[in-house]
Amino acid sequence: MTPTERPIAQHTIAVLVANEPGVLARVIGLFSGRGYNIESLTVSEVDEVNARSRITIVTSGTPMVIEQIKAQLARLVPVYDVHDLTMEGPHVSREMALVKISNTGENRIEALRIADTFRARAIDSTLASFVFELTGDTGKIDAFIDLMTALGEVEVSRTGVVAIARGAALHMPLVRKQPAVKRRNTKAGGEV
Repeated sequence: MTPTERPIAQHTIAVLVANEPGVLARVIGLFSGRGYNIESLTVSEVDEVNARSRITIVTSGTPMVIEQIKAQLARLVPVYDVHDLTMEGPHVSREMALVKISNTGENRIEALRIADTFRARAIDSTLASFVFELTGDTGKIDAFIDLMTALGEVEVSRTGVVAIARGAALHMPLVRKQPAVKRRNTKAGGEV
């Protein structure tokens, strides 16, 4: 099997970047400029002291395409670290969804039963609707939405995938700057 014939697979890539304006646009521009699809994208500041954000990207491609994506991401400034969590071993990934279902009558009871089965939490309720909060892997979220859709009109807001490697190894550890230590000037009785 040649490299171009290898099957397309989904990969979860974690990218540690500087938390500054324009960085996310550069990362997205890399994908769109080369015709790569982003299936899920989440970003959040993870280290306020050092101004670092973590971007989690789910994308699909052949092994050759994924290697190109990782290499191009690593060359972007200010990218500090790139990890393909899919290839580096076991990882945990989760997604959160808010699912609003508009229904009445018998379907309301069924919606609550399904929510209980999925361990979804009702965070809002009216006489004509529920809003459920659900966390899990993408398959669990999809299955919950499919079942709710059969009961009434559904509106969905999803966070996208967040992921981290399993085990004791830290792929992207937080490195905290130590605050400056104030020393006493013993001769003058003040601080230096």
